[in-house]
Amino acid sequence: MTTVVSVIILDQITKIIVLNTMTKGQSIDILGRWLKLTFTENPGMAFGITFGPPALITIFSLMATVLIILYLFKVGGVYKPYRVSLSLVLGGALGNIIDRVFYGMILYDEPLFLGKVVDFIHINIWRGYVSDVVPIIGGKYLALFPIWNVADMAIVVGVAGIIFFQRHFHKQVVPEMNSAGDGENGDTNAEVALEPAVTPEAPLPGQASGEGDDSGK
Repeated sequence: MTTVVSVIILDQITKIIVLNTMTKGQSIDILGRWLKLTFTENPGMAFGITFGPPALITIFSLMATVLIILYLFKVGGVYKPYRVSLSLVLGGALGNIIDRVFYGMILYDEPLFLGKVVDFIHINIWRGYVSDVVPIIGGKYLALFPIWNVADMAIVVGVAGIIFFQRHFHKQVVPEMNSAGDGENGDTNAEVALEPAVTPEAPLPGQASGEGDDSGK
């Protein structure tokens, strides 16, 4: 829970600073052309991907977040690295959901669920002609420069952590959880096995089978 809250707070603080100190489209160089602060608003998903009406993306994000929360509760307190990775994804998802649900109403007097995600971390990965990399495609000029935010970074790091740690989680932690459940059933069976069996009373000394019975005399 601490990881989730920390991601949300850091994400929202940085977005508020950008909203109050930069204008839309403004760009500030940090490390030359490789790293900038560029204020943009993303109405869609990652890399600006959109589908259907704007509110549908928000609803889809909420549903995915609920599934992450349920799974996080199921995992419980086992294997901290895996749990922290899930918490990073959850914190990032909630940070962007706050934008989508409330920012439209706060900034532009629009209905709830129609807000846009504030992006500002501008990383200029590569610019050039595609033919330099893939000659078959041709000479199309392409620029790869994702602009994201703290929430997006948390999601990326969290997904990478899930991929990296899931093998250990499924090979060691899951069998331990299953064996713990089997152990509880085994203890119950052991208690039943330890109960003394009910046996008939042993005959008195000198009394054999049928002796002492005066019914035939």
